[in-house]
Amino acid sequence: MKTHSVRHHESGRQLLILGCQGRPSCRTKFKTFFPILRLKTTASNISAVTATVASSIGAESYGVFKLSYDVRNEDQELLQKVWKRTIRVAISGAAGNISSHLLFMLASGGVFGMDQPVSFQLLGSERSRLKLEGVAMELEDSLYPLLREVRIGTDSRVMFRDADWVILLGAHPRTPGMTRAELLDINGQIFQEQGRALDEVASVDCKVLVVGNPCNTNALICMENAPRLPRANFHALMRLDENRAKCQLALRAGRFYTSLSRVAVWGNHSTTQVPDFLNARIAGVPAVDVIGDEGWFREEFTPTVANRGGAITERCRRSSAASTAVSIADALKSLVTPTPEGDCFSSAVCTDGNPYGIAEGLIFSMPCQSRADGRYEVVDNFMIDEWLDEKIMASEEELLKERACVSHLIPNAPPAACEITQDTMLPGEI
Repeated sequence: MKTHSVRHHESGRQLLILGCQGRPSCRTKFKTFFPILRLKTTASNISAVTATVASSIGAESYGVFKLSYDVRNEDQELLQKVWKRTIRVAISGAAGNISSHLLFMLASGGVFGMDQPVSFQLLGSERSRLKLEGVAMELEDSLYPLLREVRIGTDSRVMFRDADWVILLGAHPRTPGMTRAELLDINGQIFQEQGRALDEVASVDCKVLVVGNPCNTNALICMENAPRLPRANFHALMRLDENRAKCQLALRAGRFYTSLSRVAVWGNHSTTQVPDFLNARIAGVPAVDVIGDEGWFREEFTPTVANRGGAITERCRRSSAASTAVSIADALKSLVTPTPEGDCFSSAVCTDGNPYGIAEGLIFSMPCQSRADGRYEVVDNFMIDEWLDEKIMASEEELLKERACVSHLIPNAPPAACEITQDTMLPGEI
C-alpha cells in the first residue's frame, strides 16, 4: 500500500496520510490518536499529497483518514495514560437517520465507557456514498478523543472484518401492498448474506444487534448463517419497546422512570409483543399494587406501548429515529455494564436452553442480566400467570410461523409452508 508523507511546517511532525482514490469530493482532515492533541493543517500541506490510496482496510474505503505522528515533544504524563484496546464497531445502514443519531453517542464514550477507544466501520450503499463521507466529516469535526478511526465502504466483508460489535440497521423498507411474508423474504436474503459475511470475517466473539425489521427473524437468519459465532451473541432490538413501557408506567404512577425495575418485554417486535406489568416494580413495589388498575394494564398499557411508534409517525411524519438510536445505545450499554441487583433488561436472544419452555431455535425477547463483559443470562425467576402465558405463547407461535416462512434461508432447515396471514407489523415501523 502506498502512503504519502508530509511534514507540518510549524511542528516538524511527520504525518502518514492515506489517500482517497482521487475523489474530488474527498477532503483531507485529520484526527489525532491522543486526546486533547489536535493538529492544524493548511491547504498547502494537503495539496502536496497525491491522494491515490484508500483506507488500509480495502479498495472500497474512501473519504476518511488515519493519522500517526511523532509525539516525543508532548506531555509525557498525557502519553502514559493507559487506554483499553480499541474496539471495532461496524454499522450497516450507516447513512440513515438512526445512524446519524447513534454514531455520536457511541463516539462520545457514553456507551462503551469513557476509557474505551472505538473504531467505526460504516457500511453503506453506492447511492449513499456521498452521505457516508459527510457523516465521517461530521464525526471528524466533532473532535471525539475516543474515536480513533472511521472507515466507510459498501462491501460487508470488508466493513465487518475483525469487528467486535456489529449493529445491523439497514433493511429493505416495506412498500405499499407488501405483505409481512414478502418483507420477511426480501430482508431475509439481505441478512442471510450478512450472516455469511460475519461468519467469514468478524471477530470470533463478535456481538451482533439486529435493528432492521422484522428484526427477530432477521436476527435468526443472520445467526443461522454465521455458525462460527456463538449463538448467544445475536440480539434483536427490544429495548425501545422496554423504554416505551417504562415511560407509560412512570407517567401512570406519577413517578420518575428511574424508580422502575424488572420491566421486561417478551416475544416478537410486533403487535404480539408482551410488555410485562406482572413482574414490574416501582420503587421496589409491584407495579400492579402501585397503580391498582388491572383494566388499564390489560386494555390500555399494552396497546399504547405497541402503537407508540405509529403515534409518533402520525405527528412527526417520520419514524422515531432518535428514540430508536437512544434505545440501541441503552441496549449496548446494558451488555457492558453490570445489571443492578434485582433488575433486568429486555433483549431478543436465542431461546436455546431457556428456563421458560419457549420453543428453541427462535430469537425471542426475554428478561436478561449482564455482568458487564458483553455476555448475559436470562433471568429465571419471573412469575408467569395464565394471562401472561397466553400472550407469550401467541408471540411464540408467530415467530414459529415466521421461521417457517424463511426456512429456505436457514441452512439445513426442513422445508416448511409459509402460513402468515395477519399483518402484525408495528405501526410506524419502516
